[in-house]
Amino acid sequence: QVQLVESGGGLVQAGGSLRLSCAASGRAFNTMGWFRQAPGKNREFVASIRWSGAITYYADSVKGRFTISRDNAKRTVYLQMNSLKSDDTAVYVCNYARAYWGQGRQVTVSS
Repeated sequence: QVQLVESGGGLVQAGGSLRLSCAASGRAFNTMGWFRQAPGKNREFVASIRWSGAITYYADSVKGRFTISRDNAKRTVYLQMNSLKSDDTAVYVCNYARAYWGQGRQVTVSS
């Protein structure tokens, strides 16, 4: 069983930055990632990172602006979000091994 506890996010003006964190309890030796869901839209993939941290994947919409990283000693994955746009406004949800989900954190970007 894996439990995910997220923190970070909030309200920022367009062009600003925010960081999300997701701490995993229990076993945490698999791929972790972030998804997001905007009002009226389906949940979409944002970024993921393999256990080694050497391999990362990003949605085209966030490439070059978002950076995913992890600290395995802390069982924590981070999502650094820079150059935020209003289209990035959504609830961001942490994921472990495509099987476990966090509770979600609101990110709101004002234009």
